[in-house]
Amino acid sequence: MAIEHFADRVESRCAEVGAPLCVGIDPVYERLPREVLGGGPVSGSVKAREAVEAIERFVEGVLTSVAGHAACVKLQSACFERYLWLGVEAYHRLSHRARKLGLIVIGDAKRGDIDVSAAHYAAGCLGDSAFADLGSLPGPDALTINAYFGVDGIRPFMDVAAAQGKGLFALVRTSNPGGDAVQSLRLADGRTVAEAVARMIHELGSGPGYLGKGGYSLLGAVVGATKARDVAALRRLMPNQLFLVPGVGAQGATPEEVKACFNDDGGGALISASRSVIYAYEKARVADWRGAVEEAAARLNRQIAAALG
Repeated sequence: MAIEHFADRVESRCAEVGAPLCVGIDPVYERLPREVLGGGPVSGSVKAREAVEAIERFVEGVLTSVAGHAACVKLQSACFERYLWLGVEAYHRLSHRARKLGLIVIGDAKRGDIDVSAAHYAAGCLGDSAFADLGSLPGPDALTINAYFGVDGIRPFMDVAAAQGKGLFALVRTSNPGGDAVQSLRLADGRTVAEAVARMIHELGSGPGYLGKGGYSLLGAVVGATKARDVAALRRLMPNQLFLVPGVGAQGATPEEVKACFNDDGGGALISASRSVIYAYEKARVADWRGAVEEAAARLNRQIAAALG
């Protein structure tokens, strides 16, 4: 049985929910609703297991709330890894739960290294488990990776992705202000560093066997919504890449401002919002925190769909 290409699955899922929305799952214990904490301490003396259990309850509620409105969720690995093995186990359980709800799961781990080390990261952070004694939980559908190790740091991830029908999003132009100090530097030929990386990603991702039926590669790119001046140029350099576009919502970018991330057919990008959705109950100040999260996801879905016409 043929494995469906990752990019084709993304496009199908976006059509199903009506907009290319990705909700970032970045849980912080101190910001969880009091109902989720179950009377536990807000901070300070909390134990790791208590924190992880509360976070898992919260994320399960978020996943259920956004499943009808988001194509994907992006699980921030760091928010779980800080709790060591307890957090990592919860991360994998929640990834499985999200997939059962029909959501495409992106592991936001930004892994990268060279040669054999990259292969280990690819097996552990992207691939499905090859060990029978660890159970049958699959890895995420896609993974964010660090492109700045170059081609030899990316190929091991691509080997796993191609074999298992998964995807990758390589860092090209990040949304944080500090990224400008490196990514905006001009090279001798006039290109920026980010543009040089974009060209590398396009060439590498357009190789035989990497493109889906819709023309998009399993190797996508992270392009921050807060870098609007650079987006059009990067889109031209990477016509076959799916863009994962963080920065909408809490970081200030709006759905209307990210239209340049898409190709002329309205495809090719996933708009990601995290805090503005999963903590929507803070601003709404309502008892039904799940309802506030769902409304925030539904509203953003509508706004993105309207922006794309």
